[in-house]
Amino acid sequence: MEFWDIYDKNKEKTGRTMKRNDWCLKDDEYHLTVLGIIARPDGKFLITQRVMTKAWAPGWWEVSGGAALAGEDSKDAVLREIKEETGLDVSNADGGYLFTYHRENPGKGDNYFVDVYRFVMNFNETDIHIQKEEAADFKLATLEEIEKLATQGIFLHYDSIKEGFSL
Repeated sequence: MEFWDIYDKNKEKTGRTMKRNDWCLKDDEYHLTVLGIIARPDGKFLITQRVMTKAWAPGWWEVSGGAALAGEDSKDAVLREIKEETGLDVSNADGGYLFTYHRENPGKGDNYFVDVYRFVMNFNETDIHIQKEEAADFKLATLEEIEKLATQGIFLHYDSIKEGFSL
């Protein structure tokens, strides 16, 4: 069973944990998630398409990410998620942490912080090994292609992370 740390409104750990997707959080309690934008020096970004069996946003495009596990810090979480979902090791890539945003879902028990990272490195399509349980496909997309997917309403979190693509 997977557990997540519970954070207070100041993004400090409370010392308590929750079961994955238990949605038991009170107001001013949060869990931590991470997103990792992966860029190549040629200006293309690695994006993946969610499998159609996902309960939320099936078939939508996104960058790698997920929840930080209990006891795991943000950077370790994003490195793990990227490795699991794409097969890429970005631990020696240029870049790193950019910013944090948060979401409030009053009364739903699902408030969360999102730490956004950007990594820049050279890689080929043959280096990518997507996690078939999570992603149906991947592509190396330009910013214009990502913006088009966002305009169509099928790119997750774009409005919250768009500044991370244009740095």
